[in-house]
Amino acid sequence: MTASDGLLELKRCVVFLSDIDQSWHQVLAPLEHQIAFILEKLKNESFLPDEKLIFRALLLPADQVKAIILGQDPYPTPGMAEGLAFSVSETVEVLPPSLRNIFSEYQEDLRLARPTSGDLSQWGKQGVLLLNQILTVAPGRPLSHKDLGWQQVTDAVLAMLSRQGRPIICWGNRAYRAAVRAGFAGDQILASPHPSPLSAYRGFFGSKPFSRTNDYLREQDIEPIDWNLGR
Repeated sequence: MTASDGLLELKRCVVFLSDIDQSWHQVLAPLEHQIAFILEKLKNESFLPDEKLIFRALLLPADQVKAIILGQDPYPTPGMAEGLAFSVSETVEVLPPSLRNIFSEYQEDLRLARPTSGDLSQWGKQGVLLLNQILTVAPGRPLSHKDLGWQQVTDAVLAMLSRQGRPIICWGNRAYRAAVRAGFAGDQILASPHPSPLSAYRGFFGSKPFSRTNDYLREQDIEPIDWNLGR
């Protein structure tokens, strides 16, 4: 990458960061060069989600975050990834297996009707940060961008929230390790196996992540989350 190319990517990075809520700028501004480096690597590649959705989770202001659901990386199936961990567009008719299992636990834990759409953006409006550790993926290749450097960026976001005492829902070992690395500890971490069909029956089902999160928030005198997606 030439100096002029680097400058162009840095300017592109600044544009990206200007689109997120300004409350995250103090955390991400020192990482502008890191983000610019990643964007340069992606410039001539196909990746998901769409470029304008990479930082979508960070439209939620930091001071409005009540809890975090930490995902691994975006869905690698074209048409599914939309910048929010585990969420898909309401136009997606066949939901990913992990999301179907999340909805099964949602029904059991909260005694609510099964959602008719996989769009989880309503949770964001309730203060749930739906963040992936890795913000992009190559189509059809899960974890293909695990070595691009996104974790350095998302670790900084998580570290900020851990200091604010927010609870984090960790599904799977990768999420748990990321939470510990960012400084989450004790009751802040609501961990269980991943909702993937390969592991959901090993302890994800019955883990009650939604009600446990609200129990934690009540203990901190914070208004609980309305998880109901049926509105």
